[in-house]
Amino acid sequence: MAKLYFRYGAMNSGKSTALLQVAHNYEERSQQVLIAKPAVDTKGDSTIVSRLGVDRRVDFLITPESNLRELAHERANDSLIIPGVKNLSCLLIDEAQFLTRDQVDQAFELAVLDGVPVLAFGIRTDFLTNGFPGSLRLMEIAHSLEELKTICRCGRKAMFNARKFDGEFIFHGDQVAIDGVEVTYESLCGVCYLNERG
Repeated sequence: MAKLYFRYGAMNSGKSTALLQVAHNYEERSQQVLIAKPAVDTKGDSTIVSRLGVDRRVDFLITPESNLRELAHERANDSLIIPGVKNLSCLLIDEAQFLTRDQVDQAFELAVLDGVPVLAFGIRTDFLTNGFPGSLRLMEIAHSLEELKTICRCGRKAMFNARKFDGEFIFHGDQVAIDGVEVTYESLCGVCYLNERG
């Protein structure tokens, strides 16, 4: 049985790089992979951008109204996908925290009912340590949870994504503000996060 996987970590933990490596591994074996990301993630437009400098265009963007399962089936049947490969081997989703709860359920259906493994990569919580709807649902129903780790400036394991505006940490604002557009983020351990929060 195919599974739904959630690989999560603080920013700069290599999530996008890991996703691109998984895609390469499948495609090296001539298997069809689809890559998607929520449209709300405007960083890179319709491209996944890794901090290591690797990037790749997604096969489709997911809007809040999209039915993820239907989109995956439509794109798998699209003539632009790898010629001669009949079945979808895997769906990879970047920035999965921005999925709706229903879309996570649709990803689960794609895995369980259609036999297509779904690997979702994202962060658990926002800059105020509140869970994103997509991440919370993934934590509830994913078959497999894997934390991708990175370190804080102090050397401890980073867990939180602290938001900066004009170089200063802020602890107010909308849940979603895309990195590099209006704000930046720094991955911090619990101690450094609480110290910055005051």
